[in-house]
Amino acid sequence: MKLERLRQSFEELARFSDEGEGINRLAYTEAERNARNYLIRQFELAGLTVRTDYAGNVIARREGKSPDLPVVATGSHIDSVYAAGEFDGTAGILVALEVMRSLTDEHVETEHPLEAIIFACEESARFGASTLGSKAMTGRLDPAYTRSLTDRNGVTLFQAFQENGLDLEEVHLAKRFRDEIKSFVELHVEQGPVLEKQEAAIGVVSAIAAPIRFHVHIDGTADHSGTTPMDYRHDALLGGAEIALSVEKAALEELEHGTVGTVGVFSIQPGAMNVVPGTADLYVDIRGTNRESRMRVVDTLKTSVTEVAKTRGLDIWMDELSSEEPVQMDKILVAELKSICEKKGVTWLEMPSGAGHDSMNMAALCPTGMIFVPSKDGLSHNPAEYTSMEQLMEGAEVLRAFMLKQAKVL
Repeated sequence: MKLERLRQSFEELARFSDEGEGINRLAYTEAERNARNYLIRQFELAGLTVRTDYAGNVIARREGKSPDLPVVATGSHIDSVYAAGEFDGTAGILVALEVMRSLTDEHVETEHPLEAIIFACEESARFGASTLGSKAMTGRLDPAYTRSLTDRNGVTLFQAFQENGLDLEEVHLAKRFRDEIKSFVELHVEQGPVLEKQEAAIGVVSAIAAPIRFHVHIDGTADHSGTTPMDYRHDALLGGAEIALSVEKAALEELEHGTVGTVGVFSIQPGAMNVVPGTADLYVDIRGTNRESRMRVVDTLKTSVTEVAKTRGLDIWMDELSSEEPVQMDKILVAELKSICEKKGVTWLEMPSGAGHDSMNMAALCPTGMIFVPSKDGLSHNPAEYTSMEQLMEGAEVLRAFMLKQAKVL
């Protein structure tokens, strides 16, 4: 494999972006479509045959000696959030491209076919819904739900599909079946600080955390800040602050399980310096890989809502917005990835993923694993996110070894 060729691939793909700071390559936009077409050409030049399915997923196939055998697949995504960096998702695709190029360079033949998959719409930035491509591929996409999706400019998902030569009414035809794929592994930047702090080159992902999300609305009383005594107040902000702190405290008590709790949005009305806040809205994200641990934090949130409403004289209601189940990676593949690292003398760490990935859906279809490479300072979804080419090449070596073992080199 060639480090400089990998570097050049990153430089070339970064050109496909809308205006703004960092990378802006949202799902189903012209920028993403142009990037996708560029990559299709690169995979074809590497000798692969490429097709686009009914969801917009790009599937590049390197034929094996026995074409009827199930494929060994890898993949990730190239769509981005607003003001993104160059590595989230893209790292998995460009490393897969380099692996395929190297196999062609060396005339390697495998028994099983290989695939590199560019999943469509992994990020929720445009339509507020994530991993649409992998959900479609695994038969987990709700058609009724997709019809309601609209971006900030009023463009519906149906219209975005049309702009890409796709038909949302046919998206169910993207579904694949268990006997088609032998195994799937996704390489991704960690998006956190653990590997860098532990000085490990590779993260072998054991499980992917899933969130439960809530909207908490608080009704207090908006009053004059100068004329309302402290013991007469029904301050929605302070009630919300107590609830937010209870989430933090509960999550800290679950450190051994890696469960986290975040109040990502906290808005108040009327929002004037001389007015006691009358209403507050909190959006809470609680996630982890251990179901029991996660539910303990949820229970604390619910208890806090009840207690704060009573002690502060507030009206509080809470809606559950979504609930997803944590996903375990295939234990056999986890052991195989660790064994490859050992044989190559690569430092590794078994770890959970706090972020969601397309692998969550693929795990419902076939044995699935994940490889992490370090993220400098743990930054991601940020123009400053960075992983060195040398670190990516270490990940590429592990990915290549895994795919060749699974596909059986002739």
